[in-house]
Amino acid sequence: MKELEAQFEQFVGQVAEPPRVARYAVNEAMIRNWVEAHDDLNPVYVDADAARETGRSGVICPPAMVSTWVMQGYRRWRAVQRQQADGVVEDHAYFRLLALLAEHGFTSVVATSQEQEYVRELQPGDHVTCHFTIESISPVKRTGLGLGCFITLNKRYVDQHGDLLVDERFVMLRFDPSTQEKVA
Repeated sequence: MKELEAQFEQFVGQVAEPPRVARYAVNEAMIRNWVEAHDDLNPVYVDADAARETGRSGVICPPAMVSTWVMQGYRRWRAVQRQQADGVVEDHAYFRLLALLAEHGFTSVVATSQEQEYVRELQPGDHVTCHFTIESISPVKRTGLGLGCFITLNKRYVDQHGDLLVDERFVMLRFDPSTQEKVA
């Protein structure tokens, strides 16, 4: 494991992948779908008059919705799956890291924590871009799911002017499921 861990240093601080640019500007239709799916009844998300009563210029986007704007969609997901099945690794630090971990059996993943700092509310018309950086990689540890390492990504969501909207720390455990200890 020490040989693997020694390679982690080359990834820390690297841009994980190219910026993800939202396919669509923040819009009221998607906001409405989101709040209905989450049964969120806060009127500032769907009622411009109610939002104005709180001092806002109109409806706003739920803060936790920020990541949905930069999701790449199923077409991109299927393309990545096909590439991985063909053994193709995109030349980005994050993909190289995941390929390295997969070579050592760390093929499974689970999100472990997420912290977001909201700098400004998103409004319809904003166009979100997310910049990913590999912030840290823990040494290999024994967890309840097996041997694995924790990868922390810093995600900086900015608007169309490059102004910070949300700063996020997203931590995931990449682990080897074959090393999970059986519970007696």
